[in-house]
Amino acid sequence: MLQIKTFTFNPYQENTYVLYDEHRNCAIIDPGMYGPADEKLLTDFIEQHDLIPQILLNTHCHIDHVLGNRFIFDQYGLYPQFHEGELSVLVEVQNYAPQMGFRYEISPIGDTFLGEEGIIKIGNDELKLIFVPGHSPAHLCFYHEKQQFLIGGDVLFKNSIGRTDLPGGNHELLLKNIKEKIYTLPNEVTVYPGHGPTTTVGSEKVSNPYIRA
Repeated sequence: MLQIKTFTFNPYQENTYVLYDEHRNCAIIDPGMYGPADEKLLTDFIEQHDLIPQILLNTHCHIDHVLGNRFIFDQYGLYPQFHEGELSVLVEVQNYAPQMGFRYEISPIGDTFLGEEGIIKIGNDELKLIFVPGHSPAHLCFYHEKQQFLIGGDVLFKNSIGRTDLPGGNHELLLKNIKEKIYTLPNEVTVYPGHGPTTTVGSEKVSNPYIRA
């Protein structure tokens, strides 16, 4: 069974998630740490719980979700795993960050990428890949079917959706994917978004002003 720890980092108030099991296996998702204080919060938690970081995942590669990629690589030797369609977005961060006044340590890039479908293992637990472009060109969500939770990135928020005015965004595609790939999950599924509080699929289907079932 996976436990979920949420951190909120950087000026964008981005949610970084640490998933870990009873055997201390640990996944870090969307590391948004910006500066030593954020980095210490994350590493202190990992050390206090004696966790063993096994994998680094990016739902997508906008700046606020990858600011800590280099730190995680330097600290734990993990390359970020994401869909190859996000590669151009990640590369562009090194040009975008100075324009926004951000100090950015360039993210490493591994030799392998995640697909549109598949399974990620964390110990004995499995996360299913769900391909949900629209906010970004090749956005992935990570779904734990047994525990009924979704690490949703910037696809669906409590009473909102991801913005689509950034390069690679597509509003109609995002709405289509939410309806066909997220709203078809059980109503009880808890959504852990890239920003803001958790919500559930069922709640958003009836109350989200941008898209209802």
